[in-house]
Amino acid sequence: MTPDCVLKSLLMIILALFSANASNWLYLAKLSSLGSITEEEGCERLKGLIQRQVQVCRASVEVMDSVRRGAQLAIQECQHQFRHRRWNCSTLDTPPLFGRVASQGTREAAFVYAVSAASLAYSVTRACSSGELERCGCDRSVQGVSPAGFQWAGCSDNVAYGVAFSASFADVRERSRRSAAGRALMNLHNNEAGRNAVLSLMRVECKCHGVSGSCEVRTCWRAMPPFRAVGVLLKEKFDGATEVEPRRIGSARALVPRNPQFKPHTPEDLVYLEPSLDFCERDAGSGVLGTEGRACNLTSKAVDGCQLLCCGRGFHSRQAQLLERCGCKFHWCCYVRCRQCLRRVEVHTCR
Repeated sequence: MTPDCVLKSLLMIILALFSANASNWLYLAKLSSLGSITEEEGCERLKGLIQRQVQVCRASVEVMDSVRRGAQLAIQECQHQFRHRRWNCSTLDTPPLFGRVASQGTREAAFVYAVSAASLAYSVTRACSSGELERCGCDRSVQGVSPAGFQWAGCSDNVAYGVAFSASFADVRERSRRSAAGRALMNLHNNEAGRNAVLSLMRVECKCHGVSGSCEVRTCWRAMPPFRAVGVLLKEKFDGATEVEPRRIGSARALVPRNPQFKPHTPEDLVYLEPSLDFCERDAGSGVLGTEGRACNLTSKAVDGCQLLCCGRGFHSRQAQLLERCGCKFHWCCYVRCRQCLRRVEVHTCR
């Protein structure tokens, strides 16, 4: 390999690792609590934060436990949505949490950034509404009587504060380093798509007031959905993600569809720059665990089926016993009693 090629390879690796640092704050999910963190000494010791995020931490120490819970929520949701796929959102014990998977310009990286930004906004908003944070509370911007005739009351989720904090914390690396313009634009777009998913699923919840449970008066408030709904929506966006490339348009760089026949993506869509790996074989350096030993579904033709999940390598089958509740009966009043039954099942795992 020529010296120029070696230098180019090293620069690509450095840029990839540098970009990966933007999602390293997810390593906070490994911590049990941040309740005792102090501005003077705690923020500097947190693994995975870049200097600008340390500065945000110092200015908003009370919010950091919500950031930790947001990181945990992002990982849990990612692992749920990808539980049947070759890459099942597996994590490492040290930063970067997803290895090099999140540092590449793939669909998987797009989902990680989107669900992370969404979970951060969601967790901080929850903390505002619960009264956990002094600097924010319920959203008081919706008041009075609505055109639908109900009274705005209760505690509307202050999603505007959560979204603003997510942008200030999750986007700082990408906004401060525009040298890797394609990846920075991709990550910023997907961060925003994640937050837009939360905003688009906001709903109105109501409570009736009146004699004997009548609904003479309704009071309503704006509430976020369960985060599972956000995960489902982002997984749909992952499946329909648009492959893009950076181009200069006027004085700015923008992401446009690589295939000109595709319609332009919207702010709610996920975008990616390069094809995904196949994730079939273990690659510890990249944080890819492979699919050997994974349970597969013999009858499924989808991604969880033995043919696709096992990458054509075949699978092992064995008999196993499953302990489950059976013969459940309701007893007056008021409990259910069940028996414990053993059921033999066939388990299939990838070779």
